[in-house]
Amino acid sequence: MSLFWKPGSERPCILDDEEGGILFFATASSSSSGYGYKSIEKQRQRLPVYKYRTAILYLVETHATTIIVGETGSGKTTQIPQFLKEAGWADGGRVIACTQPRRLAVQAVASRVAEEMGVKLGEEVGYTIRFEDVTNPDATRVKFLTDGVLLREMMDDPLLTKYSVIMVDEAHERSLSTDILLGLLKKIQRCRPELRLIISSATIEAKKISAFFGTRKRHQKKEIEEQRPKLDPAILSVEGRGYNVEIHYVREPVPDYLQASVSTVMLIHDQEPMGDILVFLTGQDDIDAAVQLLTEEAQSHRRNSSGLIVLPLYSGLPRSEQDLIFSPTPRNKRKVVISTNIAETSLTLEGIVYVVDSGFSKQRFYNPISDLENLIVAPISKASARQRAGRAGRVRPGKCYRLYTEDYFLNEMSNEGVPEMQRSNLVSSVIQLKALGIDNILGFDWLASPLPEAMIRALEVLYSLGVIDDDAKLTSPVGFQVAEIPLEPMISKMILSSNQLGCSEEIITISAILSVQSIWVSVRGSQKDLDEAKLRFAAAEGDHVTYLNVYKGFLQSGKSSQWCHRNFINYHAMKKVMETREQLRRISLRLGIVLKSCDRDMEVVRKAVTAGFFANACRLEPYSEGGMYKTVRSSQAVYIHPSSVLLVLRNLTSDCIQFINLESLREYLGIDRTS
Repeated sequence: MSLFWKPGSERPCILDDEEGGILFFATASSSSSGYGYKSIEKQRQRLPVYKYRTAILYLVETHATTIIVGETGSGKTTQIPQFLKEAGWADGGRVIACTQPRRLAVQAVASRVAEEMGVKLGEEVGYTIRFEDVTNPDATRVKFLTDGVLLREMMDDPLLTKYSVIMVDEAHERSLSTDILLGLLKKIQRCRPELRLIISSATIEAKKISAFFGTRKRHQKKEIEEQRPKLDPAILSVEGRGYNVEIHYVREPVPDYLQASVSTVMLIHDQEPMGDILVFLTGQDDIDAAVQLLTEEAQSHRRNSSGLIVLPLYSGLPRSEQDLIFSPTPRNKRKVVISTNIAETSLTLEGIVYVVDSGFSKQRFYNPISDLENLIVAPISKASARQRAGRAGRVRPGKCYRLYTEDYFLNEMSNEGVPEMQRSNLVSSVIQLKALGIDNILGFDWLASPLPEAMIRALEVLYSLGVIDDDAKLTSPVGFQVAEIPLEPMISKMILSSNQLGCSEEIITISAILSVQSIWVSVRGSQKDLDEAKLRFAAAEGDHVTYLNVYKGFLQSGKSSQWCHRNFINYHAMKKVMETREQLRRISLRLGIVLKSCDRDMEVVRKAVTAGFFANACRLEPYSEGGMYKTVRSSQAVYIHPSSVLLVLRNLTSDCIQFINLESLREYLGIDRTS
């Protein structure tokens, strides 16, 4: 077995670093006791993080918190949990947790680690994401999960007692759940000094995180202090396995980054040696459009275009399509992966030699004054740009083509992105903290303080829903029930209201459909066919009742993929809807909700939706052009989204509508004045 430090054995040679971290003399890598997979073991040993194995285990043993700054491709995500297990941190029924901000990364990393360890996924190595648990409570010792799932586990086990080490990976993304999780883990360590935290990232501000975890009360007695891990966080930097990457900029700003991305890919394919290409775009719509454009190019008479394999990569991608992305590129072929910013750090794609950086990403921005939240295409930061470029230098020297000018990068692009905490709706975060017994939300130890206006708006919404009382405490039973359902509080309230209205079966179906990104398949150039397909299911009451018609048709077809294809419906999304709906049924039964169908009485369905989303009511502005509505609460001008069946029906104009703003996918329910 490889060398690692344990209490009572010889400590590795160390020197204090001027920056407050610790420098280690890396020992020569020795072979681990393989698992019968010699080739995989050799791959592990070639990863840069492998020579720091002893150092990492030493820091985890002696410090309560270890901050690992690991460059992209260093192997920190897949190897550190294995190092910990080999060192005994999973003995005695304990579990090692590794969180990721994205579901796709959780699944991919868990699969890779299970393969390296030679075990079946779901047994010794497992993962949990929302509405999907691939673990065995009796066998799983290394568990990958999203930050949000770990937060929900705290509701049943506030001190996370089964975990010996919790690794928060990709912390630099500063997602809403990550920031809350770090604040809560800091509190947990006060009660559980034996709990070890590892915070890892590619570009994290190590000093800032170190200062955050270093500000805690110290024990007075020296002898007690010596028995506990050091409270001062340790910082370790691990170099990546990178080659030189040439950066190319455009001379003038491009008018259409999508078309420019496609043109750049074809230029690379025509003029550059073989090697895979990674293109960064903003979201699924852009990615699907780029895939279609490149596919059309490949089918045309362009030279060598037939050698392109074009693949999309985004969070809602089915597992079967994920496997294609990670599979080796066939001989004499060139893989082109069109991705969101998920490929910046969360996933490692082997074989990438060329990167095309559009300079944009889709980010969530919330306006607490108008109470509207949207996913907006926004410029990336310099930190993200560097991460994207670094993906090109994994296997050999690469090239990064930035579709923006060098002057813009140097003089106008921001250094770091805005933490999600400061640009998000905080309703779900507040109720999670309340459910965990943290009533003084404003006094919570935030890594980045949220906007006061957003906090006030969140408390106002929760109070209007009856989730918190006059003292800002969770109401019983409604507040605690809403907190227990793993959905947006307004959707949870909608489910609870359906119990009294006798339409819980329909509302659970609607809630399950709202939990997926979209059930419709949008193909570039086929909007007319898609609209005609929607008309086959469209209901005058709006999108929610239309969803019920789609779900009914899917069941009547025998859950047929051919039926979905004919009707422009995402088959994989509908399968996910079925799984989510079954879990929501189990949760509803546990909460005492009577599962009952309203048998086509859509008025009670609309009333249930209104009970959850009354704050999002809008009224049609008379004599306005383009069918403008204004929100009742803030008089904010809004328009019906082009994807809504209310626009497909065209001749329908509701005096009042109600919208659901979930991840900027606005779904609308037409209601009359009496609903």
